[in-house]
Amino acid sequence: MRLLLLAALIAAVTVPARATTVRIHYDSGQQPMLIHTARAMVAARPGPGKVWSYTWPDSAGDIDLQPALAGKGLSTGGRYRISAGTTSNIYPFFGAATGRVTLQAPLASPQLGNSRRLRIYLPPSYAENTAKRYPVLYMHDGQNLFDAASAAYGVEWGIDETVDRLVGAGVMDEIIVVGIDNTPERIAEYTPCCDPKAGGGQVAQYQAFITDTVKPHVDATLRTLPGREHTAIMGSSLGGIASLVIAHGRPDVFSMAGGVSSSLWWNEMALVRQPYPRAALKVYLDSGAISDGLEQTAAMRDAMLGLGYRDGHDLLYHADPAGRHNEASWAARVHRPLAWFFPWGSTRQQGKR
Repeated sequence: MRLLLLAALIAAVTVPARATTVRIHYDSGQQPMLIHTARAMVAARPGPGKVWSYTWPDSAGDIDLQPALAGKGLSTGGRYRISAGTTSNIYPFFGAATGRVTLQAPLASPQLGNSRRLRIYLPPSYAENTAKRYPVLYMHDGQNLFDAASAAYGVEWGIDETVDRLVGAGVMDEIIVVGIDNTPERIAEYTPCCDPKAGGGQVAQYQAFITDTVKPHVDATLRTLPGREHTAIMGSSLGGIASLVIAHGRPDVFSMAGGVSSSLWWNEMALVRQPYPRAALKVYLDSGAISDGLEQTAAMRDAMLGLGYRDGHDLLYHADPAGRHNEASWAARVHRPLAWFFPWGSTRQQGKR
């Protein structure tokens, strides 16, 4: 009887109650890490590897919280939703929501026999929280993304400012953006074969350049999350159809594709008439209503819905009544795919090395 009672007491001590844990990855130096919830401000427990943790019974339900540091206040961005019964890892930062753009040396393309620069946006926390890794968005026409001085028509997309704003407001997660410059062979490189008037047909080689040269270079030199679930591709005009073609051709590499004002007129609307089979992708399509191919884009949406894509689930379509085929219009609505692809709190760090 005593042995049974002793066994019961040991079991009561060694079997923990179900619990929810948050692990905060941040080098705070000598400052203690605090956790702000709607109910209280509590102190996290320091642990090895500059990781702070806090545990509470999962009977408390889902918790919204934000890390805080003495002298710095709350972390930048939004609050984090911690689901009951889980162990969640978060990677906050406390500085300004301002990333930086770097211009790299030309990268050779053995697939195309030429070279071009990469313009890379690094997110606000990149230097501050070195434990963190990031999803990556690959974009075409890199000259037009960040700097009006290099943009073809003197107007930039303002991708860096838009991402900064959305991150600071807690609308989207931090990401790395890789802008791939175009070349004089832009029409050929961004298109499948072949338009009766414009020709084209080198998108397969361009796809191989991105997947076999650019992406390995980026993953080797930056703190990326290299898995497909964290990798997107997006562009406008011919870059829009390039994104759709490349993502459908390599869904093992990309899980998201954005076609902004895509040139779906290409080759007598071949992509609309014979769309790629449904793939495990989230696809964003949009168009302006003013001389921007809205009818073709709507037809592409309908074709994809017919293949089984679901509106708002793995297909997001937007018609901009004031939109035109230019960078100013794309800059005005690029927040839509960014927030849909990378909503705040959606990134998981399983892919870290």
